[in-house]
Parts: sequence; C-alpha cells; structure tokens
Amino acid sequence: MYNAIQKIGVSSSCFYPQPTEDSFRKLCENGVKCTELFFNAYSETELSFVKEIDAMRSYYGVDVVAVHPYMSFTETFFLFTDYKRRYQDILPVYKKMFEAMQILGAKYFILHGSNLPGVLNEERYFERYREFVAFGKSFGVEVCNENVVHYRSQSPDFLIRMANALGNDFSMTLDIKQARRAGYKPEDFLDPLSPFIRHIHISDCSEWSDCLPPLEGCFDFPSFFNTMDSLGYTGAYIIEVYEHSYRSEDQVFDSYKKMQNLLIRS
Repeated sequence: MYNAIQKIGVSSSCFYPQPTEDSFRKLCENGVKCTELFFNAYSETELSFVKEIDAMRSYYGVDVVAVHPYMSFTETFFLFTDYKRRYQDILPVYKKMFEAMQILGAKYFILHGSNLPGVLNEERYFERYREFVAFGKSFGVEVCNENVVHYRSQSPDFLIRMANALGNDFSMTLDIKQARRAGYKPEDFLDPLSPFIRHIHISDCSEWSDCLPPLEGCFDFPSFFNTMDSLGYTGAYIIEVYEHSYRSEDQVFDSYKKMQNLLIRS
C-alpha cells in the first residue's frame, strides 16, 4: 500500500516517442515517486536495459507499480487468436517482460485484450484470458484488463460478464480518458466492477480536448477520489497523457504536484 503522497504517479508514456530510458530518467529527476513504465520495443526487455532502469529506480527511490507492453495492438492477433500455435509462440515474448517486472518490482501488467469485433466467442475468449492470467501469476504478475475504446473492453457490460466468468482471475485498469472516448463515464465501470479495479489512469478534459493533464480541465477529481476511497480503492492514480496533450513538459510535473496535494486534502 502506498502513502498519500505516493498514490499519484506518472506514466513514462507521457513523453513518448522519447526513448524509454530518457522518459523514465525525466520522471525520476523531477521527483516522481510512483510510475508506470511503458516498454516501447522488444530490446527494452533485455536484461542490460532492464538493469539500467532498475538502477535509476533504486537510486531515486521510485516505485514502478505497473508495466504497459508495446504490443497491445497485436493482442487480438497473438493472444486472442483461434490459431493456438501463434498464442504459444508469443508467450516467450511476454515471459521476458514478466521477468523484467520481477526485477523492477512491478505487480500490474496492463492488457488491452481483443479489439472489436474479435475472433473468439466470449466463452473461448474468457478461457484464453484465464490461461494468460495463470501464466502471469507464475511470475508474480497480476494481469489487468484496461478499458480501451474500439476494444471489447470498452464496454462495462462486457467487463462485467468477464468478471462474472473469471471471478478472482479478473482484474482491471480503469482509464477515465478511454471511458469518455467510448461514450461512458468512469462511474459506469464502478458498480459492480470496483472490487476488481487495481490500477487507474487519470487525465482531464475540456470542451476542446478529451485528454489534458489533470486539473487543466473540468473533471471533478475531488469527487472521484472520494468515491474511490469509499469503495476501498488503495491503488495508484497514474497520470497518462500524450505528447500532444500539453505544450510544455512542465505541465505534466505541475499537474503531478497539484494532484498530490489534492489527494491529501480529499
């Protein structure tokens, strides 16, 4: 469990397409103590690269709470395929990432799942998901399905059916930006999914942008924090915005500091 000042974090993806090590160093040097690491290439799961990241993590006292893979767009083709050999062939790639997570002390692995409409029916989809979850568990990794627009996971109803089918094998990442892009409100995912939410991506919005650094738009963060607290959420809130979401990187770090203070007061 993280203390209040650590619950707000920043994803290294905020500075993509800068090299991952540069983005992570930037977070460390600006005092961010809670992060999500976004691997952007296969070579970044090599031991030498992971040790470089881990040395920075250790030196600056940073928690890497989650890892986001570079191959999310391939999950339909490799993980949720009806050609089982292709699924088996990709597992060594995920194994390297899970081993990297062990070194970094990261617990949560972010999965988008199949895009729409997908090739597997729901029963087979849930079976394959359970199998992949078991593979992650063998490395101490908890797989969290993120709600993502244009993916099956964009729908709270689909995720509810998934949770009912998988029980304790289901965990999720709630992304409030992706929810709004799919036409939902974050609260649409809370009942009855709140017990399964392990990780949250936060961003802000306005009439002219659906993705801004937190506290630069109109999203009611105090109310959201109070709601999640009442539901017993104890995970991190990770700022995840894109390069086009801000004019200056200072906006990301200013948002991080302001959100820390807001969470303490909430």
